[in-house]
Amino acid sequence: MRRILKALIRFVLVVVPILVMAVGAGFLWLSRSLPPEDGEMTIAGLSGPVTITRDKEGVPHIVAETRADAAVGLGFVHAQERLWQMHVNRMAGRGRLSELFGAPTVATDIWLRTMAIDKAAEASLSVLDAPTTAMLDGYARGVNAWIEREARAFSSKLPPEFVILGAEPEPWTPADTLTTIKIMSVTLSENVGDEVLRLAFSRLGFSEPEINDLLPYVDADSPPPLPDLVELLGLERGPIGSQPSTADNGDVPVNEYALVDEILGSGASNNWVVSGARTESGKPILANDPHLSLGAPSIWYLAHVTVTKELGEPKNLIGASLPGTPFIFLGRNDFAAWGYTNTATDAQDLFVERVNPDNPDEYLTPSGWATFGKAEETIRVKGGTDVSFTRRWTRHGPVLPGSYRKLETYLPKDTVAALQWVALAPDDTTANAGPRLYEVRSVADYQKAMDAFVTPMQSMVVADVDGNIGLIAPGRVPVRDPANQVMGRAPVPGWNAIYDWRGYVPFAGLPRQLNPAIGAIGTANTKIVGPDYPHLLTFDWEEPYRQARVDELVIHAGGKHTVEASRAAQADIHSAALLGMRDRFVRALEGAQLTTLQRGLIARLSAWDGAMTADRGEPLIMMAWFREMTRRTFADELGPAFETWFKLRGKVLEQLLDGRSARATWCDLAETPQQEGCAEILIAALDGAVADLKARYGDDIDGWRWGKAHKAIGAHRPFANVEWLAPLFNVEIEHGGGPFTLDRGATEIWSDASPYANTHGSSYRGIFDLADLDASTYIQTTGQSGNVFSRHYRDFAERWARVEGITIPAGGPSEPAGRWTLSPER
Repeated sequence: MRRILKALIRFVLVVVPILVMAVGAGFLWLSRSLPPEDGEMTIAGLSGPVTITRDKEGVPHIVAETRADAAVGLGFVHAQERLWQMHVNRMAGRGRLSELFGAPTVATDIWLRTMAIDKAAEASLSVLDAPTTAMLDGYARGVNAWIEREARAFSSKLPPEFVILGAEPEPWTPADTLTTIKIMSVTLSENVGDEVLRLAFSRLGFSEPEINDLLPYVDADSPPPLPDLVELLGLERGPIGSQPSTADNGDVPVNEYALVDEILGSGASNNWVVSGARTESGKPILANDPHLSLGAPSIWYLAHVTVTKELGEPKNLIGASLPGTPFIFLGRNDFAAWGYTNTATDAQDLFVERVNPDNPDEYLTPSGWATFGKAEETIRVKGGTDVSFTRRWTRHGPVLPGSYRKLETYLPKDTVAALQWVALAPDDTTANAGPRLYEVRSVADYQKAMDAFVTPMQSMVVADVDGNIGLIAPGRVPVRDPANQVMGRAPVPGWNAIYDWRGYVPFAGLPRQLNPAIGAIGTANTKIVGPDYPHLLTFDWEEPYRQARVDELVIHAGGKHTVEASRAAQADIHSAALLGMRDRFVRALEGAQLTTLQRGLIARLSAWDGAMTADRGEPLIMMAWFREMTRRTFADELGPAFETWFKLRGKVLEQLLDGRSARATWCDLAETPQQEGCAEILIAALDGAVADLKARYGDDIDGWRWGKAHKAIGAHRPFANVEWLAPLFNVEIEHGGGPFTLDRGATEIWSDASPYANTHGSSYRGIFDLADLDASTYIQTTGQSGNVFSRHYRDFAERWARVEGITIPAGGPSEPAGRWTLSPER
């Protein structure tokens, strides 16, 4: 016993300290992966010196003689701060995530390889102009200079993620930058989801009016009747059997496409600009907050770039850059400011291709059988066996995996679905717009400069120091044959030439405004054109709740507009949508037999003012009731299509409870012999919501708080999925607002694990008074650094949640926090 005790004491006194020192040394070694605050480096290809001065917020102020040299500087700081993020995005674009993460991402890689995003990016290099090519080359040199440097003594050369996962970054190339831009385009294009849903609903036997109940159009639209897809495509109608009927590009269960759906997450946003005639300063005020999936680090990286010689006089660009690219996408120069929202134009069409039953290598075209394009692909899987599959394409585009969104379940035998998509264009000149932003001096200049912009179509508001305001929505918009009555809403026969695209809307025909009489322009992802606009952009606009609030607070507001008014609008958490739903729920229950608890909850909700405040319980109760009502009403009828349709669809329930649905029996439960009405389902939904909330947040109803449930979660990829690493790498903060408010906090309401967490919100906010551009404010969601050991990893989060901002003056920091000098080789 004494011998054991002595051994234990020896272990405690000797081994434990060694282990503690080893762990401490490891942390110290990793923490020194942070870039030094000051330094210098010689880089081949520079035409002159580049200085990088960081301010106290970690924002770099880059000064260079040319745009190409400035790109070297931006590539250098992006690699210093965001190399892991850049690497993951590049590997996603190449369909190589499984090399990093193993088997869980194989399905995602199959989908991404099928799209051949990287191949389209490589092809687009040949259509870029000289200034853009020079910036792409310079950016790659800057990134690689940091990757290839000699590491400091006793420090990791790479950020922690590379070390933990045993990964190494490959040299950066111009094609990687174009791939990164295309991945951003992919995240803002999701019309194919609505097409598949209309296909599914037709396959389940729903009529067109019933489909419109589930996917209603905005009131401003009157689309032509949708042809009967059963007849058009030769679909079966009725209950869906268990056996798939179409070929697949890989034997992958549908739930393994969750990451694809995350990548394809719909982009939303707010922007507005107010003329100087309506502002206190006498100059335009512009505000923008693009809504994207939240992550750690943020999608955006704030930067200030000055070009001193190339353009005749010093030129500044300040705002949000996208790591992996040399461009300031959102922000301002010396004469103008601009901001984007996603137009969500219908730039995707699904074509059902008929496979030759006698030769599966052929598909039917208007002129007969043609051979599928084919290429063998092998996905390397970390820790597992390589996966090979055949990538196929038709004259329309890539053939989607049959298991993606259950396509094989819905399509007829001997057919596959091919996707035509503007984002896959091999002649994409979008990057050419980047260098032009240095030279824009007016709204008209900006609008002209966007003729290079191909994808994704964006609704851009812009203002200049001379007092002009305007809008341009650039991007390729497919022109469809007038005989094509589907008009992008559902899959169409690939063998019928009527459904082929007829080119694109000319640039001169794209939506634009200049100095409108009302003196203000604002967009929020719903319809941006009037009834006289001659071209189809889409019939699948977002519900207009946020647009109505922009109109109320900004476009039609009285008094003189100020920067503070714009900030208050960006911070607005009033949900007219939930108030309207609350009123409908309460009216539907008038006269119903209710329990004491039910009456108390309804009274509490009836007194609620609609503010989705973090410290109140009413937003949580109302969201849970809305969620449960949607699920109980539609899950039985929609069957396998419900999981991809399930989100909070305000107009759907408004029509249902107002008695305007085509189908009168949506509320009737299929599994019961009696016929239920909506009041009965509402009562059951309220009980179900309360039971669910008690299980999640405890029995004390008065203690429920929206902010606790609705934390803004900047999820790290991939360590958000590792229990002991997630608290270190995720950036989480309580947040108000909701899916229908201007301070947006969209939720994955279909998730059983965390249906109320904010996973999609304002990724960046910028506010610009053209009377004093140096006073402009900016913020993104996390912090400048992507290295978890940095003090700038999460230092923006609290200020972002409070809708505050920082300034980035063109004169540079008064008290620099660090300085790097990059010099040309001599």
